[in-house]
Amino acid sequence: MARKEPTSRNSAAKTHLLDTAQRIVGAKGFSGVGLNQLLGAACIPKGSFYYYFASKDAFGKDLLEHYFEKDLSQIDKFLSEPGRTARERLIAYWRSFRKNQEHDDPDGKCLAVKLGAEVSDMSEGMRLALKAGTSAIISRLARILKEGMTDGSIVISGSPGATALTLYQLWMGASVMAKISHDRGAFIHANATTERILAGEAL
Repeated sequence: MARKEPTSRNSAAKTHLLDTAQRIVGAKGFSGVGLNQLLGAACIPKGSFYYYFASKDAFGKDLLEHYFEKDLSQIDKFLSEPGRTARERLIAYWRSFRKNQEHDDPDGKCLAVKLGAEVSDMSEGMRLALKAGTSAIISRLARILKEGMTDGSIVISGSPGATALTLYQLWMGASVMAKISHDRGAFIHANATTERILAGEAL
């Protein structure tokens, strides 16, 4: 029997469930959260869950796609803010990223950091959602680097694409190390290294 197309009301319920799940998964991880906990927090009956998702893995894939859709929208706001150079916009984005990662509020946690290592080996669908989302972020970083080269605020020694990948990996790694060390040293290093990269200095 074909699944019915969701109405706007049903779509709102699905969005509410995904938003609720993002907060819980952002705090506890994917494997550590059961369906009953998610559904109870969202006040949604179990039957509704299987109306939208064929399995928990399918739910995880949708959760990541939903997260990246919101995250990319926020990134676009930072990177398109008028009245600032490309370098200033890029630094403001990393400052916001660091602030979110350093605080305990799960709403701001990066799910790529939280779930990347956990789910990539257990779910191909979730791995591909992570790959698509992170690739979209790197593409935006490459674009702002090109803008900075044009307006003169950024000088880089490599290509925008390769530099964007380096910056993203630098900050993802800093987030993981900050979790392990429980101090700000990793972010301080990431910020200093970013400044050097944007000035075209050798590392």
